[in-house]
Amino acid sequence: MEKHEAINEILNDLVKINNDRITGYERAIKESKDLDIDLKAIFEEMIRQSTAYKEELTICIQNDGGVVEDDTTASGKIYHAWMEIKSTFTDSDRHSILSACEFGEDAAQRAYEAALASDALSDHEIRLLVEEEKNSLKKSHDMIKRERNAHEVFQK
Repeated sequence: MEKHEAINEILNDLVKINNDRITGYERAIKESKDLDIDLKAIFEEMIRQSTAYKEELTICIQNDGGVVEDDTTASGKIYHAWMEIKSTFTDSDRHSILSACEFGEDAAQRAYEAALASDALSDHEIRLLVEEEKNSLKKSHDMIKRERNAHEVFQK
């Protein structure tokens, strides 16, 4: 595989994981209804974050002569199906929604870690962009985890 193809494949994987986040948080907003206005604001911020990251990654892919694949990952589709099945059997309470979101955030972290572990990301500027996005997503992950944990303490 040519270097440019490998870079574009990695960046497209990150575009897809950001698509997964957008779809997941849109679903979370729908599931949280009007009862959790604070969560809705957090989820909307996560959507904005992934939309911005998608745009940054798209520019990198296009500047490298690549084609952007605007889909979700296979695991993302499984994640969304799991979330839909789970909502069928549960009341879509705050804890369940936050747990599903944390699951998605874990997947995003793994995708970014895999990208950074690749030798194909040798371009300094692209690597720096991916590292910055990963670090920001880690903060988002930790916020979701804190919200979920706070809800667990509140319920006890």
